Amino acid sequence: FHSNITGVEAENLLLTRGADGSFLARASKSNPGDFTLSVRRNGAQINKKIQNTGDFHDPYGGEKFATLAELVQYYIEHHRQLKEKNGDVIELKYPLNCADPTSERWFHGHLSGKEEGKLLTEKGKHGSFLVRASQSQLGDSVLSVCTGDDKGESNNGKTKVTHVMICCQELKYDVGGGQRFDSLTDVVAPFHDSYTYRCCKEFETLQQQECKLLYNKNKNRYKNILPFDHTRIVLHDGDPNEPVSDDINANIIMPEFETKCNNSKPTKSYTATQGCLQNMVNDFWRKVFQENSRVIVMTMKEVERGKSKCVKYWPDEYALKEYGIMRVRNVKKSAAHEYTLRELKLSKAGQGNMERTVWQYHFRTWADHGVLIDPGSMLDFLEEVHYKPESIMDAGLVVVYCSAGIGWTGTYIVIDILIDIIREKGVDCDIDVPKTIQMVRSLRSGMVQTEAQYRFIYMAVQHYIETLQRRIEEQKSKKKGQEYTNIKYSLADQTSGDQSSLPPCTPMPRCGEMREDSTRVHENMGLTQQQKSFR
Repeated sequence: FHSNITGVEAENLLLTRGADGSFLARASKSNPGDFTLSVRRNGAQINKKIQNTGDFHDPYGGEKFATLAELVQYYIEHHRQLKEKNGDVIELKYPLNCADPTSERWFHGHLSGKEEGKLLTEKGKHGSFLVRASQSQLGDSVLSVCTGDDKGESNNGKTKVTHVMICCQELKYDVGGGQRFDSLTDVVAPFHDSYTYRCCKEFETLQQQECKLLYNKNKNRYKNILPFDHTRIVLHDGDPNEPVSDDINANIIMPEFETKCNNSKPTKSYTATQGCLQNMVNDFWRKVFQENSRVIVMTMKEVERGKSKCVKYWPDEYALKEYGIMRVRNVKKSAAHEYTLRELKLSKAGQGNMERTVWQYHFRTWADHGVLIDPGSMLDFLEEVHYKPESIMDAGLVVVYCSAGIGWTGTYIVIDILIDIIREKGVDCDIDVPKTIQMVRSLRSGMVQTEAQYRFIYMAVQHYIETLQRRIEEQKSKKKGQEYTNIKYSLADQTSGDQSSLPPCTPMPRCGEMREDSTRVHENMGLTQQQKSFR
């Protein structure tokens, strides 16, 4: 993979350094986010475009692959499968390697994972590390570190090796979507004792424990993101002549945590689902009506990076539209700083004029492949959404979705669960992020998709606690006309005047070691009393 070369430069490399069958991969200049395979055939260069949807890669048709590396490997092994539009075969025989990104002695170039493991286990000791080119993610690198177990000892007499992916995009390097660096050297220098390393290690452990029991159902946006049968929503009142009329890619997320409070409120539950496909809009509204859902949380835009992430399943403002046996009326739309709120009226054929009010919260700030730097805007949004179901008698499951229904969907739900625990039990309760993610993953596979989303959860919880502290301090100061509830989570929402602005979020804590000075949350006011460790 050659991350930053043009088609002309690729042709020059292939013709001067390659032979027929030589190839390289490069970022597409005409369609950012996609890739191009440049191949030498009969002494000339041909190009094959590779589509990157954000969830899979394919040569605009045919087999789909999770990574570009898997796609390339498949077509290397299946010589006559990759073809031009006219049917001519494109053979990938000899990868044309790019130059190494650094001459540092810890960089070992195109060392294989097996060779690296042998080198570290035989010659390394606790803290030894190296960086090599990734074989699974072309253009990226892998940082491998000798680590012991929790006691700092070896693993059954052998050195344990932990791997962390270093991503390269547009000649910038980052670990899990965090701070971006100009070189591999800048990434590695402070890395071995950093928060990022510990967080990535936690997330890697979670990924290894991820349940992969998937079931083959129709109406799925992505073939590798399927709902578990034991928690999937089964639709009723479907067409008996349609075999999959009961099917929708959605799971019930019902948190199960013990509580010390005898008068605890029932735990909030969710529907985690994918963004609507055109052929599932009717099913989506059947699900909303069946589960008596009154709040819908949409965490992405309809189109991102030129790719459709969700079809528009609601009517225009003031319009009424029928979706199969369901009728939806768009009463009004209002825009806030970070989101759009739509008031919808939902009814079912054969039930007269009985309508239910459904509130759609459309959060616009999150991007499918990006991470918010300031978690405050999301916390403001989450708080607005939190109180809506409580104001509606017998409101059902809160519907949360993104494109695939696992990344930002899982991130939002996990943060909401953790903050609900703090509201209910006070800040002196244990907050266990990995355990919470494991719990939601047992109900829907893959929830919280990336390391960046994982770190964002820690940031958001810490930011929530810091804001509570700030409110307490302002309450104690008893400033005239000052209400502590005026302090918002988002920096963009701070008011002027004698209120000092909320300080920026402090550097992210080490995952598993997050500590905050907080006192117990008062039953009605959210006040706190003592220092507590978050684990």
